Amino acid sequence: MAQMTLDQLRVFLAVAEHLHFTRAADTLYVTQPAVSAAIQNLEIEYGVKLFHRLGRHIEITEAGRLLQVEAPKILDQVALTERALKELNNLQRGELKIGSSLTIGNYWLPEKISQFQRTYPQININCTLANSEEISLGTANGKFDLGLIEGEVKSGFNDILHQEEIGSDRLLIIVGKQHPWFEKEKIKLSELNHTDWIMRESGSGTQQRLEEALMNWEINPKQLKTTLILNTGEMIKAILEQTQCAAGISELMVKKEIKLGTLKPVKIIDDRTVMLNNYQRNSKKLEMIRPFLKIKHRERFQTKIAQVFEKILSFME
Repeated sequence: MAQMTLDQLRVFLAVAEHLHFTRAADTLYVTQPAVSAAIQNLEIEYGVKLFHRLGRHIEITEAGRLLQVEAPKILDQVALTERALKELNNLQRGELKIGSSLTIGNYWLPEKISQFQRTYPQININCTLANSEEISLGTANGKFDLGLIEGEVKSGFNDILHQEEIGSDRLLIIVGKQHPWFEKEKIKLSELNHTDWIMRESGSGTQQRLEEALMNWEINPKQLKTTLILNTGEMIKAILEQTQCAAGISELMVKKEIKLGTLKPVKIIDDRTVMLNNYQRNSKKLEMIRPFLKIKHRERFQTKIAQVFEKILSFME
């Protein structure tokens, strides 16, 4: 009994994508008869029809749709196995696919990548930057070997993704010189409702942490006056310098601007009055600390390259 081959699966997927034998052949750089033969051999071997032939057109059958779902999984697993075998040569070749949230990727991760590449210069690192929600989804789907995010993994991913804290960062309330808070040493918690805000987009780890902190301080984030929603911290910094808005930004991201004096972190004092054991609570400074998390799939094969890079990440600063 003949067995299904990887080449047959690649041919099938090309035909399923284009729904055309000749275009599939052109994509694969093979002849049209070779494509037809591969599909015919699969159909004969398993006694099913993968495509309906309707004159010059074809349509995928129920059996074809099943194979269209399963074939990529098989090819992906083979690719992972090939990568693992290549790495046996003392980590002299291979690829590491990282997904990172924007703040981590721009301000914390570069030093880690440089450290890794000094030791393993032949390893190719492919790093994608996106918001935390997109990185979590990509790691769950196998797009990334490792994900690095700020904030928390959404509950829907908890059974799929393993998470570990590898660092932390402070989230600061930042204003520019045109804002009246710029000249103040501190502001009261109740004043946060009295200014315009620039927010990050939904799915951002920064936005998630800011909203959590506000709710912990008994402030509804939806009641703040949001004038802009942007998807990069760099854009937010540039606009803060020209407006009377405030924003929550990573301390890593604004170190240079704070040093130059173009932006300033605002100290927030809790002015809520609460009686504890007959004594009024004193005002205190409020801070927002957020963890940096390393995430990976609980069941997918972890390459040796990923394991070595994890050790570098685990040295917390």
